[in-house]
Amino acid sequence: MATMIQLQDVSFYRGSKCLLSNASFMAHAGWHIALIGRNGTGKSSLFGLLQGQFSQDGGDIRVPPVSNIAHMAQEVEALDSSALDYVLDGDFRLRELQQRLQSAEDADDAHAQAEIHQQLVDVDAYTASTRAAKLLAGLGFQQPDHERSVKSFSGGWRMRLNLAKTLMTPSQLLLLDEPTNHLDLDAIIWLEQWLRQYEGTLVLISHDREFVDATVDHVLHIEHQQLNYYRGNYSQYEQQRAARLAQQQAAYDKQQKEIAHAQSFITRFKAKASKAKQAQSRVKALERMTQIAPAHVDSPFHFRIKANEKISTPLLDLSHVNLGYQAADKTILHDLSLQLMPQMRIGLVGPNGAGKSTLIKTLAAELSPLSGTMTLGEHCYIGYFAQHQLDQLDLEASPLTSFRRMAPDTDEQTLRNFLGSFDFGGDSVDTPIKIFSGGEKARLALALIIWNKPNLLLLDEPTNHLDLDMRQALCLALQQYEGALVLVSHDRYLLRATTDEFYLVANGKAEAFNGDLDDYSVWLKEHRQQANTDEGSNSASQTSGERAKTDKKQERQAAAERRKKLAPLKKQLDKLEQQLAQRQAEQQAIEQQLAQPEAYEEGQKNQLKIWLERQAELSQDIETLENQWMELMESMEQQDAP
Repeated sequence: MATMIQLQDVSFYRGSKCLLSNASFMAHAGWHIALIGRNGTGKSSLFGLLQGQFSQDGGDIRVPPVSNIAHMAQEVEALDSSALDYVLDGDFRLRELQQRLQSAEDADDAHAQAEIHQQLVDVDAYTASTRAAKLLAGLGFQQPDHERSVKSFSGGWRMRLNLAKTLMTPSQLLLLDEPTNHLDLDAIIWLEQWLRQYEGTLVLISHDREFVDATVDHVLHIEHQQLNYYRGNYSQYEQQRAARLAQQQAAYDKQQKEIAHAQSFITRFKAKASKAKQAQSRVKALERMTQIAPAHVDSPFHFRIKANEKISTPLLDLSHVNLGYQAADKTILHDLSLQLMPQMRIGLVGPNGAGKSTLIKTLAAELSPLSGTMTLGEHCYIGYFAQHQLDQLDLEASPLTSFRRMAPDTDEQTLRNFLGSFDFGGDSVDTPIKIFSGGEKARLALALIIWNKPNLLLLDEPTNHLDLDMRQALCLALQQYEGALVLVSHDRYLLRATTDEFYLVANGKAEAFNGDLDDYSVWLKEHRQQANTDEGSNSASQTSGERAKTDKKQERQAAAERRKKLAPLKKQLDKLEQQLAQRQAEQQAIEQQLAQPEAYEEGQKNQLKIWLERQAELSQDIETLENQWMELMESMEQQDAP
């Protein structure tokens, strides 16, 4: 197999900081490689070395010619050219031949024209527009968008155009730096499939664990100024690195604490897990957490999310609300009824633009319902995270100053300790926020929200800009969080590991989705196929359209009837879960007391007897409640069957 990339004893400095020291690595043609490492270790700088943008300070680098390397630019000019033309510009060979053909036509050179037409056939020029249109469609652009000017799109959509242009570029080596940052889940799933079929060599920087797992078969880890190679995908890398770290005693001790936290959550959740696919998927995700914990044992992030002890039931109640934008007279979601109960953990899924962010903004009271009623519980304390909040940070202030303003009565050491759990230590606590990276700002915004002990967390794409270690820490913290959670995320690992149920936001509705993320991927594929069919087929008869409407109406009516029947059972289920959680908490407190040597001293006999009797009572109560819970879940599943 031909060698595609070779680094031999490479040393590289940025300023006075050494990023690589006598590092070596060799990749063969066709490898798909994930480049990982903490922020600041030099991942993007290595991309610059591979493209010839930087020169190494020592050693040797061999890569394909620059003309055979495709790399996604991080900025897009505000151009007048259409989206489709911009993507076609990525095929520089096509554009060069088109320019030569125009010159030959102007010169009336028939011989040159014939040669160029043959070359255009060789580069598949006559399907280029179709290929570009497919790239745009896969990344979420609608047909009318193809003729819109580049400058008319927002920053996030321009980055999608950049990605489409990069994928359009003929290449032997494809370098992608965080390609999923501006994508929703639908586009990420499409990009996964595209990259799997890419025959060249891929080097990918991404913090999306499942995306990396699905697209690479080799991992290159930058650590301690070296390039450490692992065969396999990201999950296999974690296992290999975990095995190595676990051999070190200091790391092993710390690892056990992380495993214990994850395992306690698994034990608690398994008691509730029904036959439902989402529940089983959750258990598998949690069990996997214990396997990968050692790979992140040296993470600088170790924080917990505490919920306010005061709580309302329900926390928030939506009744027959229409959601949307008053100023634009636009309704996005119709006739939504939803009660958010303590400890509910909901993941919102649905196509881009269907209303997920509209729903979460309404729950956060940033938008008012257009109609219907929304009631906030007396003791509902909301923590809301969305990307726009990063822009609301006081850029002139430091992290410590921000916390002093929010918690003026808290001593400075407590604030410093809390900030330290988010890796704001040393000089960084007094550094102005304006020089922070996007990831550091996101961490600080999360820290400010968590400090206030919300019992309802509303998170809209919380992992954007966060590296893998921080995502892992957030995942662990959300698992142990005892409040309610509503999550919008394109990070499937986070969704699988922290939510218990999904709501599908699509076609003007937000309804419980009976399935897991794999089922959602199937639904999404069918949804896209249906949309394409609807767009391309105007010849369908009115009769069949009316029949389809009737069928859909009947389906909605049947679903509404099932929800109506399930409502009383759902209330019983919520009550059982609260009782179970209370008894488990009391049982855990007693077990902690019994684990103390002092509990068995002579003067503690009476107290010890009380504890042991209560422990036995709680065990019996918990078993009874779990059996009732399982029976109720089975009853609900039977009644929910269409």
